[in-house]
Amino acid sequence: TQEEAQEETGWKLVHGDVFRLPTNSDLLCVYVGTGVQCLGMVLVTMIFAMLGFLSPSNRGGLMTAMLLLWVFMGLFAGYASSRLYKMFKGTEWKRIAFRTAFLFPAVVSSIFFVLNALIWGQKSSGAVPFGTMFALIFLWFGISVPLVFVGGYIGFKKPAADDPVKTNKIPRQIPEQAWYMNPVFSILIGGILPFGAVFIELFFILTSIW
Repeated sequence: TQEEAQEETGWKLVHGDVFRLPTNSDLLCVYVGTGVQCLGMVLVTMIFAMLGFLSPSNRGGLMTAMLLLWVFMGLFAGYASSRLYKMFKGTEWKRIAFRTAFLFPAVVSSIFFVLNALIWGQKSSGAVPFGTMFALIFLWFGISVPLVFVGGYIGFKKPAADDPVKTNKIPRQIPEQAWYMNPVFSILIGGILPFGAVFIELFFILTSIW
């Protein structure tokens, strides 16, 4: 009947598959931990800025504050990733903590060091000095990585959160999606629209400058 069909929609239709173990659960845990780290850094930075601790007259103050907050937020990154990993019935929390500590920072650091090497090769004054690079490496390996492992240890020792509903043994068949729901199309549109909105304004700004 129509009433029964209406009841089998929304949450009642998918509640048995919501808490099913995802395909790449380890990578999801790493992404969640990194997202918590970014969110904490942004929130605390905004609070400091609103309180007046970050003055615009202090050049580099904002970047330094964000970098230091990113390092110390590694504690929450390890905690969040390990908590989610234990919820997925995982046992090797050290592997998740290691990936959380190195995956995203390694990608950013690789790009940074390559660009800095190119700038240094051009003998530009904009290249980052070796002392600053050594300080960045020390902050990463000496403070951020240990904090991620400490947070991972604390998070994994906590009791795992229980799923509010039971997961069906047989996965529900996913209906065929429309063509515009294709991931490739969604990614292209999601990038083209913001780029087009910004590029039009930047084009006239750069044209007026040069």
